[in-house]
Amino acid sequence: MLVDTSVLIRTLQPHHPLYIPADRAIRLLPEQGRELHIVAQNLIELWTVATRPLGENGLGMTAAEAASQLEKIKGMFLFLPETPAIYPAWEALVIQFRVVGKPAHDARLVAAMQAHGLTAILTFDRTGFSRYPGIEVVHPEQVKY
Repeated sequence: MLVDTSVLIRTLQPHHPLYIPADRAIRLLPEQGRELHIVAQNLIELWTVATRPLGENGLGMTAAEAASQLEKIKGMFLFLPETPAIYPAWEALVIQFRVVGKPAHDARLVAAMQAHGLTAILTFDRTGFSRYPGIEVVHPEQVKY
């Protein structure tokens, strides 16, 4: 199962209302036999949000703070490598599903999932990934003890 950047970001915000379901899901899913993965795209997106100013919907971290968080996250999840198969899969997805604008980032996560044989994503975005057949969208609040 891929962990979406939306979930990773919430794990960095202990006072955010979505922190608890994100943290719980990340703890429970491995106990339930689900392996949790990340890809480079997750870390790039996380860096962007983490280092963006608070007033621009970011976390306002310094580069050093963001680097520390990246190391922590890489230690928590299985980090899948970039492969040459990701770009053609992404291109096929954005053309087939007429993806425009920011959702192209989500399409790249799906392409990485396809390249690595993953079929599920843990995300707060209930609709962004549902356009892709064969992708199980798991919201952290769905994960139960």
